Amino acid sequence: MGCTNCSYDSSGTPKGCGDKGHCGSGSCNKRNTYDWINTLELDDPMEFNMVEVSFKKGSRKEFFIKKDHLSCDTGDMVLVESSSGYDVGRVSLSGDLVRLQMKKKRVGEDRITLSIIRKANERDLEKLDEARSLEKQAMVQARAISRSLGLDMKVGDVEFQGDKRKATFYYTADGRVDFRELVRSYAKEFKVKIEMRQIGARQESARIGGIGACGRELCCSTWLSDFKSVSTTAARYQNISINQTKLSGQCGRLKCCLNYELDSYVDALEDFPRKADHIKTKKGRASLIKTNIFKGLLYYSYDDPMLRGPMVALPKQRVKDIQAMNKEGEYPPELLDLEAILKQEKEKSEQVQFADVTGGIELPETKRRRKGNNKRKSKSGSRKPQVKRSTDKRLESKDSNRGSKSNQASSSKGNKLSDGPKAEKAKSENSRRNNTNKKRTPNNNNKGDGTKPDIKPDTKS
Repeated sequence: MGCTNCSYDSSGTPKGCGDKGHCGSGSCNKRNTYDWINTLELDDPMEFNMVEVSFKKGSRKEFFIKKDHLSCDTGDMVLVESSSGYDVGRVSLSGDLVRLQMKKKRVGEDRITLSIIRKANERDLEKLDEARSLEKQAMVQARAISRSLGLDMKVGDVEFQGDKRKATFYYTADGRVDFRELVRSYAKEFKVKIEMRQIGARQESARIGGIGACGRELCCSTWLSDFKSVSTTAARYQNISINQTKLSGQCGRLKCCLNYELDSYVDALEDFPRKADHIKTKKGRASLIKTNIFKGLLYYSYDDPMLRGPMVALPKQRVKDIQAMNKEGEYPPELLDLEAILKQEKEKSEQVQFADVTGGIELPETKRRRKGNNKRKSKSGSRKPQVKRSTDKRLESKDSNRGSKSNQASSSKGNKLSDGPKAEKAKSENSRRNNTNKKRTPNNNNKGDGTKPDIKPDTKS
């Protein structure tokens, strides 16, 4: 009684939910059936004299006869008759619901011969706890003995009877197993009556329990009472990829939950067109890529590699129309009709919306580029020849007639021209004129402008 809904005392021991094994989480008992008639607390003068008793927290359920002088309700621990001795279990269902349960499991009243002895007392419950504590060690020893005998089988669970006189070994195997020598070894080892019972992989998972891929407890160990066959056709109807690792449960078989929504998918697929894997248009043949069942859409793409592009979603009625045209030898120009194309274009134009981002987005400030005569520094080690502009004030002041006018004109042109071939031509022309001016004025004295005077070398007389 340690499920999540149970309260705890100061020492941390669970008090129990008080639902007599029928809590909401299912941890107290497996595969519970809600006895709603018993909760009404009504006296039934014609009460059904059969009850359902569960053993080992719902791992096994059987029907027993309830005698008239015995009073037991749903959730009570009782002693019941068995083929050898007695067993202890919990009443899981009583009243008229037992009749419906027997009809569901196809069990006749004439087949039930065992009855309830009495309610269980404290000594019976203590003996039952001792029997349950022996089961884990017995299962380990049973697996070791079967492996030593070389038998192709797996012992999945062991259940001791309430009086510890009988032990039932549940095993799984692919075929028939000759366990006559095995039974003798078990009887010698455990000193009890041995019963071997073969079960399937799903029944083994139901007895052991576990957590499924959905994050919840396994359906077979909580509420699923009967197993139905599951095939890969259920996965194909639901457009699920046939991946064995994803479709298989912990038992190694296909998941039972593949059948839960199968009827809804089958009903939705009744209106879909048949044999619609390929349809033809004037542009070429188109193949079916995928299907959205509940939206009623089929996605097609052209087979021609020159026309391959995004998939086109067609309603199922449009596919039926194209199929009818193909049977008559006619081919539509496009997969979509003209109205659908115009509708898509209208939806695209409506989706394009512009938002006012004034004040919401600020662009970074850009620095303006100065228009000056900046010297460019070469990135590599080799220096490129640079043309210097003639802006010396010394030459402008000393050239009285020709040099001043030419320098003023060239400097004005140099400032106006931008960097390019014309600017370089103007620079070269200015430098040539300055060289001619230097030749004409050889004897220039230093007039305090910071330049050195021209000094001729001494010549012999």
